[in-house]
Formats: sequence, C-alpha cells, structure tokens
Amino acid sequence: MKVYTKTGDNGTTALFGGARVSKNHIRIESYGTVDELNSYIGLIRDSLNDNQLRKILKEIQDRLFTTGAILATDPNKKNAKTPDLSESDVALLENEIDSMEEHLEPLKSFILPGGHPTVSFCHVARCVCRRAERLTVTLNQLEPVLPLIIQYLNRLSDYLFVLARFIGKLHNAEEVCWLPRG
Repeated sequence: MKVYTKTGDNGTTALFGGARVSKNHIRIESYGTVDELNSYIGLIRDSLNDNQLRKILKEIQDRLFTTGAILATDPNKKNAKTPDLSESDVALLENEIDSMEEHLEPLKSFILPGGHPTVSFCHVARCVCRRAERLTVTLNQLEPVLPLIIQYLNRLSDYLFVLARFIGKLHNAEEVCWLPRG
C-alpha cells in the first residue's frame, strides 16, 4: 500500500464511511487537531523516564486515536464501526489528576508556562487540547458529536495542566506566578 493515493489532490478527503469533504471542513480541523495533540503527547512521553507516567500517556494517545477515528467517521453512516470511548477513560484522567495533586501545593495564582522543557511541552499540549476542544464544540453545533469526546478533551486539558506542574516538581523547576502590572 502506498502512502500517497492522489485522491486528495483536489482538496478533498474521505471520511470513514466514504463521504468526501473539503480538507478545511470543521470535522477535518477537529480530528487533525486531535492528531496534532497526540504528537505533542508523544513528545512529552519521549521526554520522560518515569514508566508510570509514560504508560498513562500511551493510554491517552490510544484514546486520542479513538477520538480521531470517531471524529473522522461520516455521521450519516449509522452502522459505522468505530473504537469506543468510555466514561472510564474520563475517570482515569480524573484519578491521575487527583493522584498528582496530592503532591502539589494548591494554586494561589496563575502560573507562567515554563521552568523545564518537558513542562513547556505539557503547556503546549494543553493549549492544542483546548483548541481541539473548541473545534469539536464548533463541529457539534453543526453535526452531532459524541458528548463524551468533548468531556474527554476538557478533562485532558486539565490533566495536562496538572501534569506540567507535577513534572515541574519532579525536576525542581521554579513555578513562576503571574503578577499583573498595575
């Protein structure tokens, strides 16, 4: 099988189920941004030595492929077979957030992203996750989206924020508070 098919040379792409849409369709933007997020999470995973964190991040990457597959499926194909996303996937993120927060000082102000390269990668991933969420919400206003996808992306951005703080603590990175002028 060749990587190139030439079927997209006219600016369209196929959804699972066969329908063709413009490559700038909000559905393509949504799952393309989920794919971008998955790549950043791979960068974070590759930057860590902690096997437990790496295992959780791999699980998240698997769920993001699931999310992308669901978003890439023609919503008019009611019998299309896609992998499943479940409430337990959201619960995993919540449990991981709670576990990491046990080791962190409570936040008293906004913090500036940075302090260590992996912390910064987490913040970039968090921002991409928020964009994926916004695009998916926009898609949902036009065509129905599984509500669990929006919930998962929302919780994942929270997870990435806490992960940034947790990794910062592991690396003894300074957490710089935002102090607005005036």
